[in-house]
Amino acid sequence: MAVKPARVSDVDKHYQVAVIGSGPGGEGAAMQAAKLGKSVAVIERHAEVGGGCTHWGTIPSKSLRHAIAELNAARESPLLRDALRGQAVEVPDLLRSAAAVVQRQVDLRQSFYERNRVEIIHGQACFAAPHTLAVARPDGAAALVTADHIIIAAGSRPYHPPDIDFSHPCVFDADTILKLDRTPHSLVVYGAGVIGCEYASMWKSVGIKVNLINTREKLLSFLDDEIIDALSYHLRDGGVILRHDEECAKVEAQGDHSLVVHLRSGKQIKADALLWAAGRTGNSDGLGLETIGIKPDARGNIPVDEHFRTVLPHIYAVGDLAGPPALASAAYDEGRYAARHLADPSTSRRLLELIPTGIYTSPEISCLGRTERELTLANVPYEVGRSLFKHLARAQIVGQTVGMLKLLFHRETLELLGVHCFGYQAAEIVHIGQAVLTQPPPHNSIAYFADTTFNYPTMAEAYRVAALNGMNRLF
Repeated sequence: MAVKPARVSDVDKHYQVAVIGSGPGGEGAAMQAAKLGKSVAVIERHAEVGGGCTHWGTIPSKSLRHAIAELNAARESPLLRDALRGQAVEVPDLLRSAAAVVQRQVDLRQSFYERNRVEIIHGQACFAAPHTLAVARPDGAAALVTADHIIIAAGSRPYHPPDIDFSHPCVFDADTILKLDRTPHSLVVYGAGVIGCEYASMWKSVGIKVNLINTREKLLSFLDDEIIDALSYHLRDGGVILRHDEECAKVEAQGDHSLVVHLRSGKQIKADALLWAAGRTGNSDGLGLETIGIKPDARGNIPVDEHFRTVLPHIYAVGDLAGPPALASAAYDEGRYAARHLADPSTSRRLLELIPTGIYTSPEISCLGRTERELTLANVPYEVGRSLFKHLARAQIVGQTVGMLKLLFHRETLELLGVHCFGYQAAEIVHIGQAVLTQPPPHNSIAYFADTTFNYPTMAEAYRVAALNGMNRLF
């Protein structure tokens, strides 16, 4: 939403906590501060609350993924495939299915603020002084908001290199790709991070020819190597062409309906569309940070300490603006932690330890704790327990036999060290392991899974199978 030039107003109000942004980080901060009895205002520059997570990122993209999965499941079903044969479903049809979910999320999040008596001020916030925010409202009025503490949770946006023409009808970023008004025959995804891999996986599932350009030597190097290999195999098996260690030299438009991506290696890839998914930029510009001596880095991130405080201790920055892990789940808890810390500096950081990673490729990935690579480099004597989904009755029933659960544990103490899951419901399954891994010794033992009865048939049963598999290797 564009903000009109402000006219002078004498509307001033003081709060104990002011939050800039209503995405996950802002919401977490505002709700926690309100629960602690603070007077709270949230300044949101867009017309509705929810931030990029609700409107342009997590919610619509995962809704699209679900719609694609449902379509593919119907096409493979013996009961429905004949009825659907020959019926074309276009990308815009799938995208429309996400709209209702977004609006329900907005309504829900709005009710949180109302129930907790948190005031929402719509407009663009800009620092006028260390404790003062000038808010340019959509109607042209200006409000001055002062606060004892300020939490910046303005989020991020896709990075736009200056030499790429994002106004071209064939060039998209992670926000605008959700406004596709056609089904492209071929697509280049530039950038093989989490967003790039997720979209490459989605688009190949609807029959679009995808080239995934990775500027590094392998996909998602922070994952366990076995999971990386599995993801690479299934992307290739689905028709995605992976190109590693490549770099874009230029993008050449060929009219309004196609383009050619020139790589520095000399390769040229022609496609109907380009999704540029190489990095993000923090939304720190326009906040007037230079006025108060806060200097973001080259990508717009705000330097913070371990408590998310900026160089001005009463000002915090959370979420994407504070750098990795840049997850909606982490942002929410960073906001909660910041609100707790400003009220009580002795607050424990336990809330922010061992945050699981969820990657919504098809099949999906989720992990927590250490990888085999890390344990090997640290000379930790570990063992591996695996459960292949193809052996689970529940996976066979629902027709989701691709994937596995992998548990890493200490050979001597049986301490659970890492949980790595690839396949159906991975982002849900990982939380069972999280509940054990985060316990203090001796309660964080893999023996818990071997000695616990799981419902049958379930995906959760994979923990018992993996634990027994791993413990059998010790004797």
